[in-house]
Amino acid sequence: MKTVLSLVAALLSAAMLLSCTQASNQTASTETAVQPADGGQSNVKDDDSQKDIVRVAAGSADHSTLVTALKTAEYLDELSNAGPFTVFAPTNDAFAKLPAGTVEGLLKPESKDALRNILEYHVAVGVYKLENMRDGMTINQANLDNVTIGVKDGKYTVNGANIVGTVPASNGVVYVVDGVLLPPQKK
Repeated sequence: MKTVLSLVAALLSAAMLLSCTQASNQTASTETAVQPADGGQSNVKDDDSQKDIVRVAAGSADHSTLVTALKTAEYLDELSNAGPFTVFAPTNDAFAKLPAGTVEGLLKPESKDALRNILEYHVAVGVYKLENMRDGMTINQANLDNVTIGVKDGKYTVNGANIVGTVPASNGVVYVVDGVLLPPQKK
């Protein structure tokens, strides 16, 4: 009887081992097929979840200049990640207010560091809700410089640029602003 039980136990163990090995191989091949061939988080296709910050900007006709700048600076993946982030997103009209040739100059490969500094000045790590912002409050940005919030008569500004809209995102919040925030000059 013990021999029969030992034989059954051995057969069950072998069957379980074979089953686990096959399941593991299937899982590995499925995981490989799901992962993008190249690229990062911005390449993940998801039409069901709430949009992340990059997809919010990309879905707005008023932010095509910002999206072009993010692509040029290679920041799509960073702002597609979990965050959370607060992004002050200038409109195309905001970029158009800059001196002639500024945007074009910043989009050149040799200006990548300057462009990144400006874009980082528009991003804070963490979610800052309007209802918690106070006049004179400073927020440290990704480039390690501070922006200053203004609140007057129920209207909010950041470094003097008006916050004209709020769009929640899966990885933070986007505040639409009517001006480009320029970091302070380094001494």
